[in-house]
Amino acid sequence: MQDGQNLFDPATAFGGVHWRMGETADDLIGQGAIRPLIIVGVWNMGKGRIREYTPSRMPRLGGGKGERYTRMLLDDLMPFIEKQYRVAEGPENTGLGGSSLGGLITLYAGLRFPQVFGRLAAMSPSVWWGGGWMNTFAKDARVEPRPRIWLDGGTREGAQLVPRLEQFRDILRAKGWQEGRDLHFEIFEGGEHNEASWAGRVGSVLRFLFPV
Repeated sequence: MQDGQNLFDPATAFGGVHWRMGETADDLIGQGAIRPLIIVGVWNMGKGRIREYTPSRMPRLGGGKGERYTRMLLDDLMPFIEKQYRVAEGPENTGLGGSSLGGLITLYAGLRFPQVFGRLAAMSPSVWWGGGWMNTFAKDARVEPRPRIWLDGGTREGAQLVPRLEQFRDILRAKGWQEGRDLHFEIFEGGEHNEASWAGRVGSVLRFLFPV
């Protein structure tokens, strides 16, 4: 999960609001609602967050180091996790997730390396970045196997968010994704672009991506 400081501890979370992801996952695992899993929160680099979470560069905002960040996950972090913990390998057992720019880099990495990441959680992803760069990338990408994708947003995140997410959803549909099977698309009424809104969706995301 991107933005790891926001997941588990209010002392490190933005604005003191964390996702309660550990408690939510533990409850669902205990209920037998999802598979047992390990959640790794990868902290962002603060002022460097835009650079690491964007796959292309914008003139005024910068960015564009998303490929290097993705390679860090693949070449450094994942081998370390696999060495330290007993994990099930393969795309069907490996997920990636995030919100906002963290959702953008999740989509990029997941469509770029579908043979590695088979479960994607893109919450309020910043698909506006680069004038729709991600749309063009998704249209042109050869994605096999297709990851299981959770894609969402809220109605109080700006007038352009929903249309942009719908455009990206339609691209996925055209490439073979089917809602209710390997794609979940949802717009949450009153949903805002903040940690509290995303925290409220964690349980549903985990149920969809890692069902028993």
